[in-house]
Amino acid sequence: MTATTVRTKGPSQKFDFGRGLLYLIAALVLLAIIVPLSFSIIGGFRSNSQLAAQPVGLPDPWVWTNYQTALTDPSFYGWVRNSVLIALITTALVLPAASLAAFVIARYKFRGRELVFALFTLGLLFPVAVAILPLFITLRQTGLLNSPLGIALPQAAFGLPLSIVILRPFFRSIPRDLEDAAAIDGCGPLRFYWSVMLPLSRPVLSTIAVLTVVGSWNAFLLPLLVLIQPEQWTLPLGINNISAQYVTDTAMILAYTTLAMIPALIFYFIAQRQIVTGLTTGGVKG
Repeated sequence: MTATTVRTKGPSQKFDFGRGLLYLIAALVLLAIIVPLSFSIIGGFRSNSQLAAQPVGLPDPWVWTNYQTALTDPSFYGWVRNSVLIALITTALVLPAASLAAFVIARYKFRGRELVFALFTLGLLFPVAVAILPLFITLRQTGLLNSPLGIALPQAAFGLPLSIVILRPFFRSIPRDLEDAAAIDGCGPLRFYWSVMLPLSRPVLSTIAVLTVVGSWNAFLLPLLVLIQPEQWTLPLGINNISAQYVTDTAMILAYTTLAMIPALIFYFIAQRQIVTGLTTGGVKG
């Protein structure tokens, strides 16, 4: 009598259809991102005749004048400076306001607390375009047109809902025993917020800071509404003006567009781990 050996497929031999589909979708999304970026970067090194003859292809020969013109344009650096200034102001407004609001909503019980949080949540569904006309009138009456604050203040207001939604679950996950121990040591609410909650929430605050900076950097509609003088333009407005100025020079437009994307891409690449950590921490502990 011989023993029959039954061979079964191990975990490594099984094909996981769900994981395969996930990888396929991720690859398609990656291609959708990489292909336009590659076309823009490589297109800046080509001439208009090359683009017309062969829209997709490598430069032959490589043309460096497009990027040289963009990098020696003083207006380009002025637009970068304005974008950085507005992004920093917006972030400096969002972080303290969102953290304080989320701290109160998460840690204290009061009548209407859930209603207040629901109103902030509904703010995620309120697009900037809907508020363009009343926002323009308000900014004109307050003298904030053609001013960095005229961009930063509305951007901070529209950035608060998402920031509070991210922060609240994390603040609620902090053990109540920690707050009680701090109270025994004479730590009041503000001291507990400043000395305990903020240090513990650095990953989440970093996530909000990154999202706010990138969102401000890419903003177009609001700066178009508020900024009138060319010297006050942000980078997206400047690139839009370049597109109108060099309407027939596609290669030049691609060079400016590529240079405009590089700072945001570098910043996002450096901070991507913070984004994942902050979102995961807030989601798991909430």
